[in-house]
Amino acid sequence: MGANRPETRHTVPLAGDICRLPAVELVAGIKARRLSVREVVTAFLDRIEAVNDKVNAVVSLRGRDDILREADAADALPPDAAARAGALFGLPVAIKDLAQTRGLKTTLGSPIFADFVPDEDEFFVARMREAGAIVIGKTNTPEFGLGSNTYNPVFGVTLNAFDPRWIAGGSSGGAAVALALDMVPLADGSDFGGSLRNPAAYNNVYGFRPSQGLVPAGPMPEVFHAQMGVEGPMARCVADLALLLDVQAGYDPRAPLSVESTGGFLDGLAEQAKGGRIGWLGDLGGVLPMEDGVLRLCEEALKRFAEAGFEAEPLLPDFDFEALWQAFVTLRQATSGCALKMLADDPAKRPLLKPEALWEAEGAARLTAPQIHAASSVRTAWHRSFLSLFERFDFLALPSAQVFPFDAGVHWPDRVGGQAMDSYHRWIQVCSLATLACAPAVNVPAGFSVDGKPMGLQLIGRPRGDMAVLRAAAAYEAALPWRAGAGRAGAGPV
Repeated sequence: MGANRPETRHTVPLAGDICRLPAVELVAGIKARRLSVREVVTAFLDRIEAVNDKVNAVVSLRGRDDILREADAADALPPDAAARAGALFGLPVAIKDLAQTRGLKTTLGSPIFADFVPDEDEFFVARMREAGAIVIGKTNTPEFGLGSNTYNPVFGVTLNAFDPRWIAGGSSGGAAVALALDMVPLADGSDFGGSLRNPAAYNNVYGFRPSQGLVPAGPMPEVFHAQMGVEGPMARCVADLALLLDVQAGYDPRAPLSVESTGGFLDGLAEQAKGGRIGWLGDLGGVLPMEDGVLRLCEEALKRFAEAGFEAEPLLPDFDFEALWQAFVTLRQATSGCALKMLADDPAKRPLLKPEALWEAEGAARLTAPQIHAASSVRTAWHRSFLSLFERFDFLALPSAQVFPFDAGVHWPDRVGGQAMDSYHRWIQVCSLATLACAPAVNVPAGFSVDGKPMGLQLIGRPRGDMAVLRAAAAYEAALPWRAGAGRAGAGPV
């Protein structure tokens, strides 16, 4: 299996070296007045103009004049005020199109909400603005975030950063592709069943699912019921993950399940990982069907941790993983499915829902309270079993996806490793383990298949062990023989 980035078929002009700089360096340069906000924003807008029509990652892009007026206002701050500005000062960002953005269209990828313009920001979006970020547009997502393939009837399909024949992953597919092609310096995403990890794997970038409650969720009507989906950062380097997480994280009284954050994730990376033991879950002893080559590539990637003093060994937890998956399906329908059922029950809106949304809604309609209770009990048992694994290990690892990126014309694979898939999301079952454990998990780039398809490796930590996961990811990054993204070593991909 090839570990070096593949040769690519197409090239586009870069929008300058500015777009290749890490976000932490861009902010430092802006605050020190080595860079102006206008030139940084202009560079990224030029890059979007050069690249985006080939991959369709950024949507609802605001007018350039309006964006540059905000940039000029930032540049007009006195030097001392600029030096004291927020952690994202002057950075252009595009927000995932599932998150509300005040005054900017938020479609959820659905024709039902194609013209919806919120009058308030998602909590984390407000924090990003307060930290000095300039919202320039949105990143594409599947309809209602369902599935790990970013396509919808409002904006169309987002294509992979390495080859436009392949899917981008999802549901944060637009964010991952925009990052990989240097259209944004960092990005937000959300993750229920792998949406920060799978698209990051498919586009050779980093995606971090924080511990449950670390990033406050809202505004939403079911604030006491949303216990599986999270918001989190995506980036081209681990330091940028930490930079954005510092802004996103922390208690908000409007999100009663959110928790206080110790913060300091970026500063915390100054302390290097001290090694430890990694339990390699692989395919759970054959429970998870895998495309040929995925396991071998991830096992090769796992060896890079040895350079930082980590030891890895195979691990097969004693648990009924089929029961765990069925619990995931039930609990997802009890939350997301119930929200979709309200739309499905409206005769005018039902025809506008894709089959996967109707499947979730119809599943929710059949659920009983005892079924939800039973699924919650299975989840509790897994949480206890999961915690017991950390009596022997410091981290767990497994692939971030069960298949390599596939043809962009396919909605989801009906077979993986010779096994039939019984739902639109069964093929990303590998990502449900961290979700159900409320645990932090990071995707790190694992390498490329023999035909150039990217893959990633999940590293999972203890609940509330976010800092340790980020430090371990930074140790891995230091051993990586290429940089994340898709335009740094060799020809650009599109």
